[in-house]
Amino acid sequence: MAPERAGGWLRRQAGDAERWLIVGLGNPGPEYAGNRHNCGFMVADLLAGRIGAGFKRDRSRARVATGQLAGSPVTLAKPQSFMNLSGGSVASLRAFYKVPVDRIVVIHDELDILFGAIRLKQGGGDNGHNGLRSVTAALGTRDYLRVRVGIGRPPGRMDPADFVLHDFSAAERKVLPDILERSADAVEAVLQRGLAAAQNEFHGSAQPTQSLPGQTNGAC
Repeated sequence: MAPERAGGWLRRQAGDAERWLIVGLGNPGPEYAGNRHNCGFMVADLLAGRIGAGFKRDRSRARVATGQLAGSPVTLAKPQSFMNLSGGSVASLRAFYKVPVDRIVVIHDELDILFGAIRLKQGGGDNGHNGLRSVTAALGTRDYLRVRVGIGRPPGRMDPADFVLHDFSAAERKVLPDILERSADAVEAVLQRGLAAAQNEFHGSAQPTQSLPGQTNGAC
């Protein structure tokens, strides 16, 4: 059963001890919707469809949806304070639901992973990702789970900061729906079977998309 709203907050109900907090990172607003940096939002939207819930604005400065995913109660969140300030919303939701850090999953784009590849891990650095840096600072720990959606490196001398704020190319958009679906599957696998089993499945069998013309891909 989804939590009920009370004064703008989602009211906790029985069973929240098993709740997962799943956060998709991105920038709010239609001008950013198709950007590479918004992979996290895109996957969160797919997951909301799978649980049959719509996002609603919450006092945590995030858009939030709740329901059951892979047999567990989940809160899906899309912070609305722009990428480099995402952590405040995550920390607020964690405190409200009392979610342990090992039940927090952050979905984000990753430059240093081949376009189309999905990599899962717990902890580690932010690799220059401002959203991760903000989440780590706000939570006071790096030990949350990450679903990393590979976008590859920019072509030529293009600034990575510009690259992530551009929309996917026409060629990338043809295969993007499958990549996003597999990323959502990876989140479900983590919830159902744990990190190690999910890594075995998605690191071993899911093949990254071939490099596209003009794009240089980095190693994971």
